[in-house]
Parts: sequence; structure tokens; C-alpha cells
Amino acid sequence: MNSDLAGPTLSAFAARWRFLVVRGVAALLFGFLAIFAPRASLLALVILWGAYALVDGVFNVILAIRGARTGMNRGWLLFQGLVSVAAGVITFLWPGITALALLTVIAVWAVLTGVAEIAFAIRLRHVIRGEWLLAASGVVSIVFGVLLAAFPGAGALALAWMIGVYAVVFGALLVGFGFRIHRWGEGTAASGGTPSHA
Repeated sequence: MNSDLAGPTLSAFAARWRFLVVRGVAALLFGFLAIFAPRASLLALVILWGAYALVDGVFNVILAIRGARTGMNRGWLLFQGLVSVAAGVITFLWPGITALALLTVIAVWAVLTGVAEIAFAIRLRHVIRGEWLLAASGVVSIVFGVLLAAFPGAGALALAWMIGVYAVVFGALLVGFGFRIHRWGEGTAASGGTPSHA
């Protein structure tokens, strides 16, 4: 077990499980919008994604900063947050760049986010069961990013569906992980603060 994730450290992360759930719900909403309104212009869809990335990144940065106060190792979380904020800012500062360039930004964001999530899940694997949900969301992000980079010229409808399905799967995994770590926190509190794999 990694000592920097044991006891009060991971408990501090578990106490902020709502951040994960909110991120997941935001991704779900964005995904459903992309799936059920796929005929919106690709540029509009990507700008909507930029808003999501910005909010997602801010949530991660806040969580990382709050975790720092408890001594929690938050490097990957901060990295993921900063990448998301940067991607969102790029989307809004250069709205006139081509849709292809914006799709490239999304692809790079997805891969970097996936790597960060897998790295964080690996750190959690000896502390809590259910970390596979976070790892799975990382794998989904990487696969999505690679597919987006490989087929940037796909039709707008196909891209909307691809982005939407990714967001729904990613969001569902995050919500699941958020509730899982919440249950871990409750179990730890009930057992007097002793870390558990429950």
C-alpha cells in the first residue's frame, strides 16, 4: 500500500466524492446532448465541449488544491485539471480556428486525461476496490482520443455520435467511481478510520 494514500489522505479524497459525481453528471449531460441533437453544427458541439472541459478542469484543480492541505499526493489530479482548463481556454480564445484543429485539441486532451486517470487508479489499487472504474474511464478516454485523431475527417454526424457516446460512457464510469469511493469513506469512518478494501 502506498503510505501517501492511506488513512486520512484517501479519506480526504473520499470526502470530496461529490466532485467526481458532478464531473460525471456533466459529462453525461453533454453526451446526451451530442447524441440527441447531433445535427447541431460541429463547431457548436466542440465549443460546448470546451465549456465542459473548462468546468471539469476547474473541479479537478480545486480538488487537487484542497487535497494538498491534507498532504494528499495530487500531482496527477492537478495535471489532469490543468490540461482540461488549457483545452477549454484554447477553445474559447480561438473560436475561429478550424473544426479540425479543435478536434485535435479534444483528441490530445482525451489521451492526456486518460493517462492521468490510469496513473491515479494504479496508486489506488492497494487501497480501495473499484479503482477499475477510474482506470476504465482512462482507457475509454485514450481509445476515444486515438480514434478521433485517426478519423478527424469523419462526417459531422458520426463525430457527434462518437463524442456523445464517449461522454456518456466516461460520465457513467466517473459517477460509479464517485459513489464507490463515497462508500469506502463511509466504511472507513464506521470502522474507526481503518482503511478498508470494501
